[in-house]
Amino acid sequence: MRIGQLAQRAGVSVRALRYYEEQNLLTPERTPSGQRVYTEDAVELVRLFQRFYAAGLGSRAIAALLPCLDSGRATPEQRRMLQTERDRLATRIEDLTEVLTRLDEILATTDDPT
Repeated sequence: MRIGQLAQRAGVSVRALRYYEEQNLLTPERTPSGQRVYTEDAVELVRLFQRFYAAGLGSRAIAALLPCLDSGRATPEQRRMLQTERDRLATRIEDLTEVLTRLDEILATTDDPT
């Protein structure tokens, strides 16, 4: 599929796809005329990038873990990075859960003006 089709199906901009390519996260094939062509797998890969970015992972971290996705293996350094990111996210989830609980308490103890 072409870059516009991938952008539409993955829910991102063409600019985002070009950025992923610049960061060596996404490598399209090229037609003889130089146009980018992506496989069907690229849709889920781009969606995964979006989730990683939303969770706070940067391009370098994502690039470092891509080989783990492909091979199912990780070096000790990759495992440390993955564990660090996992721990950071777990702490963030705990913090957000506390905020959610507090908001629920406020909602339960305040009057509804309607």
